[in-house]
Amino acid sequence: MRIGPYQLANNLVLAPMAGITDRPFRETCKRFGAGLTVSEMTASNPAFRQHARTLLKSDGEGESGVRSVQILGTDPAQMAEAARFNVDRGAHIIDINMGCPAKKVCSVAAGSALLRDKKRVGSILDAVVAAACVPVTLKIRTGWDAQNRNAVAIARIAENAGIAALTVHGRTRACKFNGEAEYDTIAAVKQAVRMPVIANGDIDSPEKARFVLDRTGADGLMIGRAACGNPWIFEQILRFFESGEKRWEPSAAAIKDTIVSHLEQLYDFYGESTGVRIARKHIGWYLGPFGLIGRETLQRINTATQSAEQLRLMHLALDFLT
Repeated sequence: MRIGPYQLANNLVLAPMAGITDRPFRETCKRFGAGLTVSEMTASNPAFRQHARTLLKSDGEGESGVRSVQILGTDPAQMAEAARFNVDRGAHIIDINMGCPAKKVCSVAAGSALLRDKKRVGSILDAVVAAACVPVTLKIRTGWDAQNRNAVAIARIAENAGIAALTVHGRTRACKFNGEAEYDTIAAVKQAVRMPVIANGDIDSPEKARFVLDRTGADGLMIGRAACGNPWIFEQILRFFESGEKRWEPSAAAIKDTIVSHLEQLYDFYGESTGVRIARKHIGWYLGPFGLIGRETLQRINTATQSAEQLRLMHLALDFLT
């Protein structure tokens, strides 16, 4: 799949997820075959732009491959400036968030709330495309609610504005993450525009990935929640697409190496205290599928305050893999 001048290694994209897709997680997913990863959403409001946490969200220093940074906001001028700011910091692609369903985002008319205002959508897209000297992509939902599904209309506005690729999460804002994704709506969007369309929603296995591609005709797939604790899902899908291999799993040694490497990257990226705290949610995701870790062991891991102790306990917990 190509986005602007960038020929991606494949058509699998890691979704932007708040509090999750920092540089360590993006690099971990690229290690297992993600063709593109997108940063956490970053605020366009200039009052927050230089905040340390905001800068970390889009920090791509030393990051491999194409770097995509997602921006969030409602003011066209601020969004344009945020695009220029992140390009100056090394972003190869700017992604615009019009899909987040979170109440705190929609309450200020940002994220998927923008889908109710086609005029403002057009103004933001025109401003960002004009300001950025890199490809601009857009992520949306199918509409605000079941009575206002307007993804096709928004897609046409996006294409006319010069958007390089469009991701559609197959739910309305009202659905949040409930119910089944609307793949027929994504298919209708694909039929309506010429730019690359990326399907998103409920892709959690190689078989589901193939089904969604066939059902929607999309050019690519975006994977979000299914990659949490399972970054090798990208390689699983690629192997299935290439050879039909259905049950590939990384070796026990590779799983341990991946988890330990990810945790060490988190400590290095955030520092001791914050790194240990952020690592806890990833540890829960990694260990959850195994179902062999006792509650007492998990509690000890989650109450560790030093990286060395957290890592020591993780090594002990993962011994059962070998």
